[in-house]
Order: sequence, then structure tokens, then C-alpha cells
Amino acid sequence: MSHAFWTACLARLESELPAQQFNTWIRALEVAEAGSNEGVKLFAPNRFVLQWVRERYQRRLEQLAEEFFGTVTPLSLELGSPSKKPTTASAARPVVQTAPQQVSTSSSAPIEAPAVITSSNSSYEKTRLNPSFTFDTLVTGRANDLARAAAISVANNPGSSYNPLFVYGGVGLGKTHLIHAIGNEVLRHNPKAVVRYVHVEDYFADVLRAYQQKSFDQFQRYYRSLDLLLIDDIQFLGVGNKERTRDEFFHAFNALTEAKKQIVITCDTYPKDIQGLEDRLISRFDWGLTVQIEPPELEMRIAILKKKAEFDGVPLPDDVAFLIAKNLRSNVRELEGALKKVVAYARFHGREISLEVARDALRDLLAAHNRQITFELIQKTVADFYKIKLAELLSKKRTRNIARPRQVAMYLSKELTPASLPAIGDAFGGRDHTTVLHACRTIAEMRLSDQQLNHDLHVLTQTLRG
Repeated sequence: MSHAFWTACLARLESELPAQQFNTWIRALEVAEAGSNEGVKLFAPNRFVLQWVRERYQRRLEQLAEEFFGTVTPLSLELGSPSKKPTTASAARPVVQTAPQQVSTSSSAPIEAPAVITSSNSSYEKTRLNPSFTFDTLVTGRANDLARAAAISVANNPGSSYNPLFVYGGVGLGKTHLIHAIGNEVLRHNPKAVVRYVHVEDYFADVLRAYQQKSFDQFQRYYRSLDLLLIDDIQFLGVGNKERTRDEFFHAFNALTEAKKQIVITCDTYPKDIQGLEDRLISRFDWGLTVQIEPPELEMRIAILKKKAEFDGVPLPDDVAFLIAKNLRSNVRELEGALKKVVAYARFHGREISLEVARDALRDLLAAHNRQITFELIQKTVADFYKIKLAELLSKKRTRNIARPRQVAMYLSKELTPASLPAIGDAFGGRDHTTVLHACRTIAEMRLSDQQLNHDLHVLTQTLRG
């Protein structure tokens, strides 16, 4: 019955989804014939397809299964192939071979990538790049335009532009998308380039296996042969007992940069604020360029929602996009999660997506966000951060040590609450809305050139959002 369901499911989804989405994500899945009580088992060829389908299509697949079987039917997504033992996410990480086959001791011979437990030897398994994460699919705006420009420069001139490129910012702001875009662009220009994307925890697992399997020489030759190393979430390198991994990364970093090979690193915080890393490594992060991705501004949040809805084939009215974007400000994942909730609510109740439907679907979420950050909380947090009294922040004093924090607090009030400029002015001692507008523009311009101010705003924003 599973195969009959999957045939019917493919026919339905092919009519519902754009051809590119259907062929890229749904066609890649395979179904296994399961027992009557086991439901439907689908298999994805790699972790990116697995994650993508779980996040965007699993709910629809479950609805189709319930419709086909006439009852709620379990539907599971696993990594691997129906003809093979399912592969866990951890098992899909790069594994260094114990035998040194295809690895030459000659410096001119090509170095093979570590073997991978996988169902296919696709380009994904060699690079770990998500082909959907490109510069064309990246929504850009003031929040990420500097990071995007630097990334494009690196992709066009790897090893000679900014090395390393260090990209930092909060969770869900698009850092991973950006570095995948660099890798895909480098390969577009030079298909023979040796590129590897790796999360720092996977890198740690590679080092551990290399020691366990006594194949460390091969591990070193592979990682030091790369033309482009993209390493994600470097902050986790400082967590736990990873001395060997930190030491190996330090030497790999030196080897690659000396050979003018490109390194791109992402992190959730400014380099000097990373805990657990030695100064010798942190200092090397400053060799190239450090750029921040900030939370997206209103226009960019609306554009992200519209593009996401278009990709998923969902009609999204402008007023609904504005409602979501106006109230949810922290990151892209939060925006996409809210959109999914609205779509699911509309489908469940058999209604078209509208402003009323969106408000009903997001009632709890909007209420939580609107009461989470208040003027009082922002003012107190900023005053404490700059070590001034709250009364001084709200006073008429114009000395620099008071005026600048006041402008910062006004800027954060505009960015982190849905309040109007006049309302913000009232909260800051009855000031005119033009004063608030001037403060917001001043801080927005200054943070582009003042690294310390930009860092302060990043810390304050993270603190306020908890």
C-alpha cells in the first residue's frame, strides 16, 4: 500500500508544486513498503533534503497520507535508502578511511575526500553544499548588504580578497545561507575547485575518527588540500574537551592561509567574545575581514516572507506579510515559522489566508512578542549597559556620555517594538517625533563605520531578546 500511496502522492504534489520544487525535493525521496501498522516510511538521499522536506513538506505529506488511507497514518522521514539500513544524521558525516587508498604521497597528486557513509556519491557528499543556497536566492537589505558584498568579493577572488572572511550574527539570520552561496559561486566559476562546507561539530567528529582509525595523515592531507573551507558555528569549537581539534584547526588554518587558500567562518558572536578559544586562534580571525549580519529591517522581513511564500506556492496578501514582519523582528527562522503557522491554520480551517486568519493563527505569538520588550526594559538595559542612571537617560542633558546612550535606546525602541515615533518620543520625556527620527538615523549611519557601537548594539539586542 505504501507504493500505491506514494504514486498517488507524487501525482498530487506534482500538480501543487512548482516544477523546480517538486523535482528537487519530492522526486529525491524514496518510499519503503512497510507493515500495516508501521505507516509510511520515506527516505531522503542526504541530510539537506531530509531537513528541507521535514521543515517544508512533512505536514502536507501527512495530510495526503490521512486522505489516502482514510485515517491518521504515521509518516516518517529517514536518511538513506529503502534497500539499505537507514543512516542516522551523525553517520552521514565525513568518515576518514582506514586504508590509505587513492591517496598519493606525491604533493602533485589529487587528494581524495574522506569516505562518506551515503547512498550516493553525489556532489553534495563531496562539498556538503546546499545547491539552493545561492546569492540569487538570498534576500538582501541593509541588515546583510555589507556581508553579502564581502561574500561576493571572496567568491570572485578566493584567497586574495579577505582571508579569512568572518561572518557573525544571531541565530537564524542567514549566515549559513551566505557561506553556502560562496561555495556554490566558487564552483560555478571553477568546477574543479576543492570546496568543503563543514559544521564545527562535524569537523570535531572528523578529528576524533582520524585518531581512532589511525588515519590522521590522510585527514590532514585532505583538509589542507582544500581551495575553500567553509566552517560553520566556530563558537562551538571552544565548548567541551576539544583541545586536539582546536590545535589541528589552528595548524590547518595556518597551512591554508599560507597557501592563499580561502577560509570562511561563521559565528554567533564577535570574535573576541568567543569563549574557550586561545588568543593565538582568535587573533588570526582578525587577519581578514569581520562582518556582521544584523536582524532584518521591516522592508527586508516583508521581502523574505513574500519570497518564501512564492517558493512554497502560497498566495500571501501584502497586509498579512506586513502584519507578520511588523511584529516578528528577531530572525528569518522566526518569520518562516510564523508563515508556516498561518498557512497551516488556514488549511486546517479551510479558509483563504487573510489578515483575520493571520491574527487568529498568531494570536499567542503576537501577544508574547508585544509584551516581551517594553520601553522601560530597553531604557533600563541601556542605562545599565552604559553605567548611567535611568533618570539621566530620560533627562534633558545633552552631554555626549548621556546623549549617545539615549539615541541608542531610541533606536532600539524603534527596532524592537512596533511603537510609532511619537509614542517613543513620549516614553523618552515627551520628546518630539523628529528627535526620535534623528536619533534613529544617526545610530543607523554610525553603526556602519563605528565597530564598537555596532558591537554594543549587537550585545544589547541579544540581551533584550533573552
